[in-house]
Amino acid sequence: MTRPQAAYDPKPVGFDTLGLEPSLIEGVRIRGFAMTTPIQSAVIPIVMDGDDLIGCADTGTGKTAAFLLPILNRMLRARAAAPEERGYTRVLILAPTRELAVQIEDDVQGFIYHTDITSVAVYGGVEMGPQERALKSGVDIIVATPGRLMDHMRSRTVSFDKLDTLVLDEADRMMDMGFWPDVRRIVQTLPDSAARQTLLFSATMPEEVMKLADEVVREAKYVQVGSAGGPAKGITHTIETVPAAEKTEWLAKFLRRTAGPVLVFVRTKSGADRLARRLAAFGLKAAALHADRTQQQRSQAIEGFRSGTYRVLVATDVAARGLDIDGITHVVNFEVPSNRETYVHRVGRTARAEATGTALTLVAPEELRALQALQRSFGMELQG
Repeated sequence: MTRPQAAYDPKPVGFDTLGLEPSLIEGVRIRGFAMTTPIQSAVIPIVMDGDDLIGCADTGTGKTAAFLLPILNRMLRARAAAPEERGYTRVLILAPTRELAVQIEDDVQGFIYHTDITSVAVYGGVEMGPQERALKSGVDIIVATPGRLMDHMRSRTVSFDKLDTLVLDEADRMMDMGFWPDVRRIVQTLPDSAARQTLLFSATMPEEVMKLADEVVREAKYVQVGSAGGPAKGITHTIETVPAAEKTEWLAKFLRRTAGPVLVFVRTKSGADRLARRLAAFGLKAAALHADRTQQQRSQAIEGFRSGTYRVLVATDVAARGLDIDGITHVVNFEVPSNRETYVHRVGRTARAEATGTALTLVAPEELRALQALQRSFGMELQG
């Protein structure tokens, strides 16, 4: 098994010092980035050297750019040296949710705007036809959820004969959501690991993920920035003891006296719909986000929350990965999360990119034992 090295905190450097191609530097500049984050400082040189990598860092720290920029840089240099080697998929990025796949694809598009690199996002909930046409044309980069990619592979609309890079993002979530058997099947169809670079990223790194990582990486370097599996430093953690029957009314009052967008997590899809309706009855603009919503409904909820049309987004854990919205001031756990990984990924939607935020957990008396177990798993006590 690959064993972690000690955590460390690399210093930021200017993107213009990393040896990136001018077209990528222009994309970075337009997006307003000047200095790297710690995970970017640590990862970019390793990926540029061609090594396999396991990366662990807090959510919202810039992992996506950390792997995209060196991959795109290598691709640009390879096609400059051999322009005839175009029209093949070179990079596959697997993500557990539609939201994360869309976010990664948006980042890809932002960085490749001044290049001729092509990419497509492949995920469920939408028609397969447009994805099939893009795949048959031979896009350079595919960003996909495992289930929908398997559908395309069964239809023989995608070829990985020339693939040289595999990225597994949010690997722990893929394991939690039961996608690892699909990931295994996909990996088995790819060129031998000796012929490709494999990068695995996660915000938490439980022992189960480390075991699975060894199935796909080869002599990987391990980078851990920040605490392993802990929440981001900029988050203030608080609890409020509220009887279960009074939580909705308490939350409505809290939202009225709290400024900024608020993300509320619940356990079930029906619970998300019910709480969003009840908050709306209290005069609060709220939307629900969960797996039973259509892709159009999910997009409308996310964009409405991002634009301020909805002040509150009530979500199940499908949104805990890939929901990248600046300025979320509070994350509220309507019930006590079942484990530390769930807590970390939920609260990681605030305090992103070195900002600060508050994580509030509403605890009914019957949930006190679950709260104590959660606190023991972190070795810390949330403030009441």
